[in-house]
Amino acid sequence: MTKIIGLTGGIGSGKTMVAEYIKSLGILVYIADDEARELMNTAKVIQAISAAFGKEVVDNGILSRDKLAKIVFNNPEKLQKLNNIVHPEVKKHFDSWVEKHKNSPFLFKEAAILFESGSYKYCDAVITVTSPLETRLQRVINRDKTDRESVLKRMQNQWTDEQRIAKSDYVIHNLSVDGTKRQVDEILNLLKNQ
Repeated sequence: MTKIIGLTGGIGSGKTMVAEYIKSLGILVYIADDEARELMNTAKVIQAISAAFGKEVVDNGILSRDKLAKIVFNNPEKLQKLNNIVHPEVKKHFDSWVEKHKNSPFLFKEAAILFESGSYKYCDAVITVTSPLETRLQRVINRDKTDRESVLKRMQNQWTDEQRIAKSDYVIHNLSVDGTKRQVDEILNLLKNQ
């Protein structure tokens, strides 16, 4: 039977690097944020978002992510409203992906908000990736060409490392690439032997 392993961590923690390394080992990884972005471009989801947030978030039939972000990211209620539209679609998509790959011993689901969305409940184990706050801030500032204040606001919409760690089965302390890969290898060995 396929084991579903959740992979999560705060913004800038290094989840993507861990996911890429796991993929390089031939293990399938579902990147929830990428899939959510794709699903947000489907007519059904665009229509639901437009109905919930107004026609101004859609330009010529295409969702304006910038306009939508301005509405939801400083408003927890509106962010929850958006999540209530998108998350069920991601869940359906993920379930069909799992069905398609049901002969794999492991399938990973990488999601920044694995706990916040409740997705962790469908995982056999959860791995949290952590990194020091300043490292995370610098990574996101450089990656997204943004400022410290914007990143801190985004972090406030996510669980803290402490909250994630308390509910996780394994923790990866992402301090160096080699050290992180070694921790991934150790966890994969433990999972294979369970």
